[in-house]
Amino acid sequence: MRELSAKWVPKCLNADQKRQWCQSSEQFLEFFRCDSNDFLSQLVTMDKTWLYHYDLETKQQSMEWWHSGSPRPKKFGVQISTRKFLTLIFWDQDCILLIDYLPKGQTINMEYYWCLLVQLKDILKEKRCRNVAKGVLFVHNNALTHRALATQKKLAYLGFHCLDHPPYSLDLALLDYCLFPGLKKQLKGCHFSSNAEVIAAAETWLDGHPSEFFLSGLQKLEQWAKKCIELHGEYVE
Repeated sequence: MRELSAKWVPKCLNADQKRQWCQSSEQFLEFFRCDSNDFLSQLVTMDKTWLYHYDLETKQQSMEWWHSGSPRPKKFGVQISTRKFLTLIFWDQDCILLIDYLPKGQTINMEYYWCLLVQLKDILKEKRCRNVAKGVLFVHNNALTHRALATQKKLAYLGFHCLDHPPYSLDLALLDYCLFPGLKKQLKGCHFSSNAEVIAAAETWLDGHPSEFFLSGLQKLEQWAKKCIELHGEYVE
């Protein structure tokens, strides 16, 4: 026998939700089986996260080298900064396509999100030239603004084919297991005096990655989907 701590998960999934996870995972795997290169070349994803003026460093980051006889170092309790702003990131297999920093007092309503989608389409037209005519396979979470009927019509009008993203499926959120963890780790423990400083640090980290980094992130979706099916819809990590 051994003592184990519990694994925290976002939601206690019911049977229907687990079935949805498996169905979505099977859809992704079918794309990979047909033509993985073509699938990844059309895939675009987005997600949002909070960036803080100060975020607590991880326990591993706070570790220090001390002599064996030295007393254990102490850390005083510090609260996470209340100054923060929401960041939306769109990306594909090559690079970051669009970053939007939500202005103070602004909410992500349908009109605001539609403007971002139009900007994204213009960027893709310039980047992909003729290939954009093949259409865009778009993955975003199932937030109310995203799944609204009017938004779905807007996506169809722009030529975006929206792939299924079941509820509470953080395991299938590409940014959550590829991009955001590294970005958050880079910013943890740093003190910033303004939004501009946070943005500069975040964009410096994002710009420092080659296209292979983004491609490998999208490729991980295949192994996550397989694992999700093996676990019958349970959380992968």
